Amino acid sequence: MNLQELLFSGGGAVLILLTLVQIVPVKVNPWSKIARAVGNALVGGDVMGLLQEHIRIDDERDADMHRYRILRFNTEILHKTRHTKEEFDEILYSIKRYERYCGSHPEYENNRAVLAIENIERVYKECMETHDFLV
Repeated sequence: MNLQELLFSGGGAVLILLTLVQIVPVKVNPWSKIARAVGNALVGGDVMGLLQEHIRIDDERDADMHRYRILRFNTEILHKTRHTKEEFDEILYSIKRYERYCGSHPEYENNRAVLAIENIERVYKECMETHDFLV
């Protein structure tokens, strides 16, 4: 069957009908549905699931990095390394981000920095009281 036969037979009427339904503002949107079905078939179906998994992994990696920075900063404090107010402000921001992630993701293993966070906050309060930040 060539293109001319297709257009002048029932196939042409279906093509025109689908186009009109796409243009007319109705709830049925056949071209979009067909395109979505073809797109899902081409990429294996569950693109959103893959995207969500990628976002989850990225967020967890970000939380891991905040925890690493917290633990590293606490180690520096334990080795008597002094810090500026800005450095403390930055690590307190990381603590806030880390704790927010842990609070909203109970499945995330989050008990590995509790004492480090307590120590950083304690030293920060002492430095605030005595004005003993590194200048």
